[in-house]
Order: sequence, then C-alpha cells, then structure tokens
Amino acid sequence: MAESASDKLILALPKGRILAESAPVLHAAGIDPEPSFHDEDSRALRFTTNRPDIDIIRVRSFDVATFVAFGAAHLGICGSDVLMEFDFTEIYAPVDLGIGRCRLSVAEPADLAASDDPSRWSHIRIATKYPELTKRHFAARGVQAECIKLNGAMELAPTLGLCHRIVDLVSSGRTLKENGLKEIERIAEVSSRFIVNRAALKTRPEAIGAWIERFRAAAHGAVADAA
Repeated sequence: MAESASDKLILALPKGRILAESAPVLHAAGIDPEPSFHDEDSRALRFTTNRPDIDIIRVRSFDVATFVAFGAAHLGICGSDVLMEFDFTEIYAPVDLGIGRCRLSVAEPADLAASDDPSRWSHIRIATKYPELTKRHFAARGVQAECIKLNGAMELAPTLGLCHRIVDLVSSGRTLKENGLKEIERIAEVSSRFIVNRAALKTRPEAIGAWIERFRAAAHGAVADAA
C-alpha cells in the first residue's frame, strides 16, 4: 500500500556545498531523489524519492535544525556548528557523516594578531553568525563577548571598522588570508551529522531506527541493502 502524505517521513537537507557532498551518502543509504531535485532552475522545495515512505525538503542550512526540532521534518543532515548554536534538546544526532569538515574559528587582522594577547581579553566585540555559541565559548573563560549578528561577508567587518574580530567557519583559510585576516583560535571542529526528532523516534522507533542504521552504514562506506 502506498504511503499517504501524512505517513511519509520527511528528510531535511541543507542547500549549498553540503547538499552536493551528501549525495553519495544518500545513495549509499538507499535514497535517490526525483530528477527535478538536481535541476538548478527548479524552485521546488519538496521532492519525492525512490522510496515511497520518504520525501526530501531542501532548506537553508540553519533551518534544517529548526524543521527537525519542531517536528516539521523527522530526519535531517545538519552541520554540528548549527547544532551547537541552537542546542535544541528535541534533536538527537546519532551519526557523524564525515562530510562538510571545517572548523569554527576566531580571526582578526593580521597586523593586530602580531601583537594581540587573547589571554588578556576581558571584553571583545565580534561579528558572527553564531552569537549564542560564541558567547558561551568566551563566557567559559571569563570573557564578555558582544556579538554583532551577520549572515555573510564576515571578513568585511574588521576592515570596515565594525569590529576587530570575527567568528566564522574556516576551511582552507584562503578567504581569511585574501582579506588580511589571521586565524588565532579554534573553537570547534565541524562536520555534518544525521539528525532525528526525538519525539518521532519514540513514536516511530522501527522506521526511524532503521534509517539511523542505514546512514551509519553509509557514513562508514557501506552500501545499505535497499529494501
């Protein structure tokens, strides 16, 4: 019997770089989206898959956690940076998928870094997309962090005098270097996780438990047995 729309599990995926990196993991777990999912001109946000019991939604990376936490999606792929920022108790993150690896770091102008001593900080102003995570990090060492929320172009903040320092994701470090900034402290290593809604796991333990195992196998390079 075909699944009704209300019976289907919803898997939330992030737009952008992680979407491309997650494709092999999805396939290994036994999920292949409908062809329009790969159409860059498509404005659709919900897609069917080869599985009659699961649909995919494509949302902003920061929104994946919110959709899953509030039960609008049952499953998701989400960066650990987002999970740390929101710290939703409603989310269970059982599998590190090993994709989207980068780090969350503090950076400042290279000329300032040459003479700066972070151990002497007591109050700092920082531009970041992660105000809650940043405040918690610095509060743990007795530093008051005044956070200016930006959603992009973080590297412009020091050069235009908005603040001296930023907290942002760093991969190769090229963007920092090209904007005259230097990484001075790592806050956390980041990777993408397979996440589930805790309430959904309690009410549908067999179905969601099976997907946890499929994604765990996929993360370890094993192709899940397609049912």
